[in-house]
Amino acid sequence: MTSNLTLPSMVKPESLPELLYQMWLIRYFDEKVDEFFAKGMIHGTTHLCVGQEASAAGACAVLEERDKITSTHRGHGHCIAKGADVNRMMAELFGRATGYCKGKGGSMHIADVDKGNLGANGIVGGGIPIAVGAALTSKLKRLGYVTLSFFGDGASNEGSFHESLNMASIWKLPVVFICENNQYGMSGPIKEMINIEHIADRAGSYGIPGVVVDGNDIFAVMNVVAEAVDRARRGEGPTLIEAKTYRWKGHSKSDAKKYRTREEEMEWRTKRDPIARMKSVLIAEQLLTEQQADEIEQRAKQAIEDAVKFAEESPMPSLDTLEEDVYA
Repeated sequence: MTSNLTLPSMVKPESLPELLYQMWLIRYFDEKVDEFFAKGMIHGTTHLCVGQEASAAGACAVLEERDKITSTHRGHGHCIAKGADVNRMMAELFGRATGYCKGKGGSMHIADVDKGNLGANGIVGGGIPIAVGAALTSKLKRLGYVTLSFFGDGASNEGSFHESLNMASIWKLPVVFICENNQYGMSGPIKEMINIEHIADRAGSYGIPGVVVDGNDIFAVMNVVAEAVDRARRGEGPTLIEAKTYRWKGHSKSDAKKYRTREEEMEWRTKRDPIARMKSVLIAEQLLTEQQADEIEQRAKQAIEDAVKFAEESPMPSLDTLEEDVYA
């Protein structure tokens, strides 16, 4: 499966190698988290987005610095795509004081308000109404920013999804809803959980556009999200985008993936790998050589190794801070 190099106006061809680096950064971050969790060096739980790099990187690539996002329990890719510091992210997962939540939040609660990331969320569908609230603020105060709300296919069956789309549609709020449909809600196929072909079809119930896109084609993602962001910024209201993608790992660390076949996994890994697809297009378009592509991959790998070193050398939170930053 190939991609076409068609870019929205705000994305310049010379910026694409750095976007490839960002996708490698997302993948190696989560691969390293997977490794350390298996060793018992990261506690709690974690949800990995290996294989889903294009939806996060492509969507955030078309945003302005002032724009916002809300994320999910599978949110490391969104954080990195919105400009988060991987050192602070890794430190947070290691429970260190230099982490984004001072080591107290872990994988599912990273936020970077300065970068426009309003936070990951351990509650399925929990970030969707937060995005609507941010969009309402933008409209009432005429701040001009747009909010992207990332969520999974399972969240589309939550009440928060329907209530949020309804409110955003009637008030024409500057928000874009991005459903990363990775085919499985926890341990069951999404086709057994909905009675429609596409989640994006639900947009019609709220009088807003619904768009289905190949979530592993970063160029397609950029174009679709750019159009939706422009529409929202013009005051024409929200769009629901369904990005068809696939998580290579289990739902979480306790998931043995017994509900899908090896053949299916290999199909997505070998023929639909979003990073391999982007790399092949950049080389074909002579925007990158094989050697440069390899150097980008190695630079990302080294950045993650440096993040691990930073985390391991960072101090644990002091007991004196036990009751700080705790609101409930």
